[in-house]
Amino acid sequence: MSQPKIVVSKDARESQDNYDIIYSNITFINLIREEAETEDPEEDNVDELIPHDAFLSYYVDYYLSQYENGNFSQFVYNTGADLELIDWIIEGLEKMGSVEHLALLKKRLDVLENMDEVVLEAFVESDYFGTNPTRDILNDDDFFKIEEDLIELNANWLKQHPELLALSIDEMYDYAEQLLGKKVERE
Repeated sequence: MSQPKIVVSKDARESQDNYDIIYSNITFINLIREEAETEDPEEDNVDELIPHDAFLSYYVDYYLSQYENGNFSQFVYNTGADLELIDWIIEGLEKMGSVEHLALLKKRLDVLENMDEVVLEAFVESDYFGTNPTRDILNDDDFFKIEEDLIELNANWLKQHPELLALSIDEMYDYAEQLLGKKVERE
Protein backbone atom coordinates (compact mmCIF):
# COMPACT_ATOMS: atom_id res chain seq x y z
CA MET A 1 0.00 0.00 0.00
CA SER A 2 1.22 3.50 -0.79
CA GLN A 3 1.57 6.29 1.75
CA PRO A 4 -1.53 6.42 4.02
CA LYS A 5 -4.10 9.10 3.27
CA ILE A 6 -6.32 11.39 5.33
CA VAL A 7 -9.53 9.39 5.01
CA VAL A 8 -13.00 10.93 5.24
CA SER A 9 -16.39 10.00 3.88
CA LYS A 10 -17.55 11.41 0.55
CA ASP A 11 -20.67 12.74 2.26
CA ALA A 12 -18.57 14.61 4.83
CA ARG A 13 -16.33 16.00 2.08
CA GLU A 14 -19.37 17.37 0.22
CA SER A 15 -21.32 18.50 3.29
CA GLN A 16 -22.15 22.17 3.82
CA ASP A 17 -21.53 21.66 7.55
CA ASN A 18 -17.82 22.32 8.09
CA TYR A 19 -17.64 20.08 11.13
CA ASP A 20 -18.66 16.98 9.15
CA ILE A 21 -15.26 16.57 7.47
CA ILE A 22 -13.42 17.12 10.76
CA TYR A 23 -15.64 14.59 12.51
CA SER A 24 -15.17 12.08 9.69
CA ASN A 25 -11.38 12.36 10.05
CA ILE A 26 -11.70 11.89 13.83
CA THR A 27 -13.94 8.87 13.38
CA PHE A 28 -11.52 7.19 10.97
CA ILE A 29 -8.54 7.83 13.24
CA ASN A 30 -10.46 6.42 16.22
CA LEU A 31 -11.41 3.34 14.19
CA ILE A 32 -7.77 2.70 13.26
CA ARG A 33 -6.62 3.30 16.85
CA GLU A 34 -9.24 0.97 18.32
CA GLU A 35 -8.61 -1.78 15.80
CA ALA A 36 -4.82 -1.48 16.07
CA GLU A 37 -5.14 -1.69 19.85
CA THR A 38 -7.07 -4.96 19.71
CA GLU A 39 -4.21 -6.60 17.82
CA ASP A 40 -1.33 -5.92 20.20
CA PRO A 41 -1.60 -3.12 22.76
CA GLU A 42 2.17 -3.26 23.31
CA GLU A 43 2.94 -2.47 19.68
CA ASP A 44 1.98 1.12 18.85
CA ASN A 45 2.18 1.52 15.10
CA VAL A 46 -0.83 3.81 14.72
CA ASP A 47 1.42 6.75 13.85
CA GLU A 48 2.59 4.83 10.80
CA LEU A 49 -0.97 4.13 9.65
CA ILE A 50 -2.28 7.70 9.87
CA PRO A 51 -0.73 10.72 8.16
CA HIS A 52 0.74 13.34 10.46
CA ASP A 53 -1.61 16.03 9.13
CA ALA A 54 -4.67 13.89 9.96
CA PHE A 55 -3.50 13.94 13.57
CA LEU A 56 -2.96 17.71 13.41
CA SER A 57 -6.61 18.22 12.45
CA TYR A 58 -7.66 15.76 15.16
CA TYR A 59 -5.68 17.50 17.90
CA VAL A 60 -6.66 21.03 16.84
CA ASP A 61 -10.28 19.95 17.19
CA TYR A 62 -9.54 18.39 20.59
CA TYR A 63 -7.91 21.64 21.74
CA LEU A 64 -10.90 23.65 20.52
CA SER A 65 -13.45 21.43 22.26
CA GLN A 66 -11.48 21.42 25.53
CA TYR A 67 -11.07 25.20 25.50
CA GLU A 68 -14.74 25.79 24.67
CA ASN A 69 -15.83 23.41 27.42
CA GLY A 70 -13.50 24.37 30.25
CA ASN A 71 -10.97 26.96 29.11
CA PHE A 72 -7.22 26.41 28.73
CA SER A 73 -6.89 24.90 32.19
CA GLN A 74 -9.16 22.01 31.23
CA PHE A 75 -7.05 21.31 28.16
CA VAL A 76 -3.86 21.35 30.26
CA TYR A 77 -5.43 19.19 32.96
CA ASN A 78 -6.86 16.59 30.58
CA THR A 79 -3.62 16.31 28.59
CA GLY A 80 -1.34 16.23 31.62
CA ALA A 81 0.34 19.44 30.38
CA ASP A 82 1.67 17.60 27.32
CA LEU A 83 3.99 20.11 25.64
CA GLU A 84 4.60 17.84 22.65
CA LEU A 85 0.86 17.76 21.98
CA ILE A 86 0.77 21.56 22.17
CA ASP A 87 3.58 21.68 19.60
CA TRP A 88 1.47 19.50 17.28
CA ILE A 89 -1.50 21.83 17.76
CA ILE A 90 0.65 24.87 17.03
CA GLU A 91 1.86 23.16 13.85
CA GLY A 92 -1.74 22.41 12.89
CA LEU A 93 -2.85 25.98 13.53
CA GLU A 94 0.04 27.27 11.41
CA LYS A 95 -0.80 24.93 8.52
CA MET A 96 -4.47 25.89 8.70
CA GLY A 97 -3.61 29.56 8.47
CA SER A 98 -4.80 30.50 11.93
CA VAL A 99 -3.58 33.84 13.24
CA GLU A 100 -5.66 34.64 16.32
CA HIS A 101 -5.91 31.15 17.80
CA LEU A 102 -2.23 30.58 17.13
CA ALA A 103 -1.25 33.80 18.89
CA LEU A 104 -3.40 32.95 21.92
CA LEU A 105 -2.06 29.40 22.20
CA LYS A 106 1.52 30.66 22.04
CA LYS A 107 0.68 33.18 24.77
CA ARG A 108 -0.87 30.45 26.95
CA LEU A 109 2.10 28.15 26.24
CA ASP A 110 4.43 30.85 27.53
CA VAL A 111 2.45 30.96 30.80
CA LEU A 112 2.55 27.17 31.01
CA GLU A 113 6.29 26.94 30.33
CA ASN A 114 7.06 29.58 32.96
CA MET A 115 4.98 27.86 35.61
CA ASP A 116 6.81 26.12 38.44
CA GLU A 117 7.02 22.39 37.62
CA VAL A 118 5.95 21.35 41.11
CA VAL A 119 2.89 23.61 40.93
CA LEU A 120 1.99 22.32 37.48
CA GLU A 121 2.43 18.68 38.49
CA ALA A 122 0.29 19.25 41.59
CA PHE A 123 -2.40 20.82 39.38
CA VAL A 124 -2.47 17.88 36.97
CA GLU A 125 -2.67 15.41 39.88
CA SER A 126 -5.25 17.38 41.89
CA ASP A 127 -9.01 17.63 41.69
CA TYR A 128 -9.89 19.99 38.87
CA PHE A 129 -13.00 21.45 40.46
CA GLY A 130 -13.23 23.45 43.67
CA THR A 131 -10.67 25.97 44.86
CA ASN A 132 -7.83 25.78 42.38
CA PRO A 133 -5.62 28.86 41.91
CA THR A 134 -3.46 27.17 39.25
CA ARG A 135 -6.55 26.53 37.16
CA ASP A 136 -7.45 30.20 37.43
CA ILE A 137 -3.94 31.28 36.35
CA LEU A 138 -4.10 29.04 33.28
CA ASN A 139 -7.49 30.28 32.12
CA ASP A 140 -7.75 33.07 29.57
CA ASP A 141 -11.14 34.29 28.38
CA ASP A 142 -9.56 36.06 25.38
CA PHE A 143 -10.29 32.82 23.54
CA PHE A 144 -13.98 33.65 23.56
CA LYS A 145 -13.33 37.05 21.93
CA ILE A 146 -11.59 35.52 18.91
CA GLU A 147 -13.59 35.95 15.72
CA GLU A 148 -11.51 33.52 13.66
CA ASP A 149 -13.54 30.36 12.99
CA LEU A 150 -11.25 27.46 13.80
CA ILE A 151 -13.74 24.86 12.57
CA GLU A 152 -13.91 26.61 9.20
CA LEU A 153 -10.11 26.86 8.98
CA ASN A 154 -9.68 23.19 9.89
CA ALA A 155 -12.39 22.02 7.46
CA ASN A 156 -11.11 24.11 4.55
CA TRP A 157 -7.56 22.91 5.17
CA LEU A 158 -8.72 19.28 5.12
CA LYS A 159 -10.85 19.77 2.00
CA GLN A 160 -7.88 21.18 0.09
CA HIS A 161 -5.31 18.78 1.50
CA PRO A 162 -3.33 16.85 -1.15
CA GLU A 163 -3.42 13.67 1.00
CA LEU A 164 -7.22 13.73 1.36
CA LEU A 165 -9.06 10.60 0.23
CA ALA A 166 -12.87 10.79 0.25
CA LEU A 167 -14.51 7.36 0.20
CA SER A 168 -17.91 5.79 0.74
CA ILE A 169 -18.41 4.29 4.20
CA ASP A 170 -17.85 0.76 2.85
CA GLU A 171 -14.70 1.91 1.08
CA MET A 172 -13.48 3.49 4.32
CA TYR A 173 -13.79 0.11 6.05
CA ASP A 174 -12.03 -1.57 3.12
CA TYR A 175 -9.21 0.97 3.37
CA ALA A 176 -8.97 0.43 7.15
CA GLU A 177 -8.71 -3.32 6.56
CA GLN A 178 -5.89 -2.76 4.04
CA LEU A 179 -4.03 -0.54 6.50
CA LEU A 180 -4.44 -2.95 9.39
CA GLY A 181 -4.06 -6.16 7.40
CA LYS A 182 -7.14 -7.66 9.04
CA LYS A 183 -10.92 -7.68 8.96
CA VAL A 184 -12.60 -4.80 10.76
CA GLU A 185 -15.99 -5.19 12.41
CA ARG A 186 -18.42 -2.95 10.57
CA GLU A 187 -21.04 -1.05 12.49
